Amino acid sequence: MTLRVPMDRTCIVMMSAVGDSVHVLPVITALKRAQPAMRLSWLLQPGPASLVRGHPDVDEIIPFRYGTGIGAYTEVRRALAQREFDLVLALQVSLKAGIVASFTRAPVKLGFDRARARDMNWLFTTHKIPPGPRRHVQDQYFEFLAHLGIPHAPVTWNLGPCASERAAQQAFVEKVGRPYAAIVCGTSDADRDWMPERWAAVCDALHSQYGLQPVLVGGPSERERTTAAQIIAAAKVAKPLSALGEGGLRGLVGILHAAELVLSLDTAPLHISVALGKPVIALMSQADPKRTGPYGRSMELVVNAFAEPGDPPDEVLWMRRRGRMGRITVDEVLERVARWKAGAR
Repeated sequence: MTLRVPMDRTCIVMMSAVGDSVHVLPVITALKRAQPAMRLSWLLQPGPASLVRGHPDVDEIIPFRYGTGIGAYTEVRRALAQREFDLVLALQVSLKAGIVASFTRAPVKLGFDRARARDMNWLFTTHKIPPGPRRHVQDQYFEFLAHLGIPHAPVTWNLGPCASERAAQQAFVEKVGRPYAAIVCGTSDADRDWMPERWAAVCDALHSQYGLQPVLVGGPSERERTTAAQIIAAAKVAKPLSALGEGGLRGLVGILHAAELVLSLDTAPLHISVALGKPVIALMSQADPKRTGPYGRSMELVVNAFAEPGDPPDEVLWMRRRGRMGRITVDEVLERVARWKAGAR
C-alpha cells in the first residue's frame, strides 16, 4: 500500500559510511525529481558529508559529529529542535541512528520493517516499509521510494565532478601523462585487502600489456600508505603512482572519473566508481556481490571469492565470510581486465 504524505520538508537519516552515502544519492535524486520544490535535509557525519556537500539535490546537511561522545547527541538534538519536517526517512538501521531519528520532529518517520531494523531501530519510527526479500543494498533503499509511490528510475547519482573541480582534475591527468587505471588498494578492514605483491603483478601487466599507468588511490591512512609503498617496491616493470588522499573525497571523484578503468576492493570507491559510470573490476570476498557489489552491473568483471559451490544461485546472502582474499589470483584479475578490454561492463 502506498503511503501518501506531505514531503515538502524531508529529512534523511543516514549518518555514516561513505559507501552507504553513495547508495542514498539515487534516492535523493528521485525524491527531488518527483517533487522539485522539496527542501531536503540530510543528517550526516563529516566524513561522508565532504563527498556530497554541494550536491544539487541536497539543500542542507545537518552534521552528526560521531566520536565526540555525548556531545554529538546534544549538538544534533539542539539543531533538530529548531526544525520541523513532514517526513523522515530512517535509512540507517542502528541504535545510534534510531536515537537521532527520535530527535526529529515529524508526523511520519518511515523505516525498515522490524526484521531488518536491527538494534531496536524499529522503535524510533512511526511507519515501516513492508518486509521484502533479501536484495542489493541499493534496491533496499529503493523500497522507501516504492512505498511512497515514487519511481526510482532512471537511477542517477549526480556525483560530479562539478565545474569548479575540472581544473584540478585536468591538472592531475596532465601530471600522470598517459591513460591510467585507478587501483583502490586498501580498505578499513585488513581482511578485505589483497596482497601487495599480487597488486604489483597486476600493475606490471596493466603497464606492459594495456599501456595503462597504474595509479594507487584511497585514503591517507598509515596502513594504506604502507600497502602502496609495498606495491611500488614490488612492481618490476610499472612505476605505480600513489595518489592516496589527494584532494580528499572530492579529489578522488575527479581521479576516478578520469580513469580508463578502476580496480577496487570492497570499499567506498567501488560504489563511487559505479556512480560515475566507470568500468570497475571488483575484488570481493567478505560479502555477497549480489548484495554489496557494483550495482546494476553484470558479474563479468567481479572476482568473487565469497561464493561457495552450494550457494543458492538466485538468493542474496547476508552473512560474512572471512579469510578469503588469498583465494583471488593475479590471473583471475587479469582475466577480468581482458574481459573489460573486449567490451564487458
